[in-house]
Amino acid sequence: MSRTFRAAVLRAAGAERPYAISRPLAIETVELPPPAEGEALVQVKAASICHSDLSVVNGDRRWPLPIVPGHEAAGVVAEAGPGVTSVSGGDRVALIFLTQCGTCARCVEGKPFLCERGTQANREGRLITGGPRLSLGGQPLHHHMGLSAFAEYALVSEKSLVKIPPELGFVEASLFGCAVMCGAGTALYSAAIKPGDAVAVFGLGGVGLAAILGARIAGAVRIIAVDGNISKKDLALSLGATDFVAAEGAAQAIRALLPQGVDAALDASATVEGFEQALESTRRGGSTVTVSLPDPGKQFHFPLSRLVAEARTIRGSYIGSCIPSRDIPTFIGLHRQGRLPVERLVSGTLALDRINEAMDALADGRAVRQVITF
Repeated sequence: MSRTFRAAVLRAAGAERPYAISRPLAIETVELPPPAEGEALVQVKAASICHSDLSVVNGDRRWPLPIVPGHEAAGVVAEAGPGVTSVSGGDRVALIFLTQCGTCARCVEGKPFLCERGTQANREGRLITGGPRLSLGGQPLHHHMGLSAFAEYALVSEKSLVKIPPELGFVEASLFGCAVMCGAGTALYSAAIKPGDAVAVFGLGGVGLAAILGARIAGAVRIIAVDGNISKKDLALSLGATDFVAAEGAAQAIRALLPQGVDAALDASATVEGFEQALESTRRGGSTVTVSLPDPGKQFHFPLSRLVAEARTIRGSYIGSCIPSRDIPTFIGLHRQGRLPVERLVSGTLALDRINEAMDALADGRAVRQVITF
């Protein structure tokens, strides 16, 4: 028997700001069928709003429309479909935005964060198990990143779920599926920060601030936080940054502090300018790692001779090179020890009806992580 529930539906990207007036996200009653083979129905308890969700709304990232956005959430399994063995009804879970099939070449080689089948399903706005499953007025709605979490329920592949302990609050748990993996994971795995390293983090949203936490866990002795919004300075310093510099002219300011540059520069700015400043702040032989997803049409230029002569490493980081089934329990353990205080990244909670206003706050830089609660 099909189920109806409330969800935020985006029919067209690129609406004029403020979104509180143009209201690109409409709260609609949508429909979905029961879970099919390998699928689970999750009652969403908390869904965090990430810059990647904003990029769906403003059109920086192209997705099939209409779509229900949302890719960072936690909830309770309401129903497990046929053949599901990893979760059962009543389990508390974090939702993961890239389903990992376990059988493609990338999964087999130990890099499930590059899963080919999961990536293709996400690009097509469906589940790895098929679909789209969502519908509105008899017309299909696409899934965002295999989750579509800005809704009261989410129908997902069981491989998009990681069980979480009962004592972990849903608001905090929602951040582990994206902000923590993309931020702390990038610091620990993609950039492989070592004890004693000097690090710069560009962009102090949820991912950038989580990267500061990851760099501190990794043993970095100098962590320079970079953002165009001075209001984020105190939070960054309290989370472990040793210095703060403004985004404009950041490379020059960093070189004034560390003339040779940093060992690793992590870019979470979502801008080409931020990445270029990160690159210029990195020492010879150092690593510049970006987790940003700006408009695909934007490019940067860097002399090939410098790449060679300075032995540079330039790397992209997707999901922080994490393996969710391994790393989310590890990160939760660090959280319980007080070493990964993700609750401090939460700017506030809100109802689903206020999602357009929340997108304005994110676009204006007035919030880090806002969490929709149900």
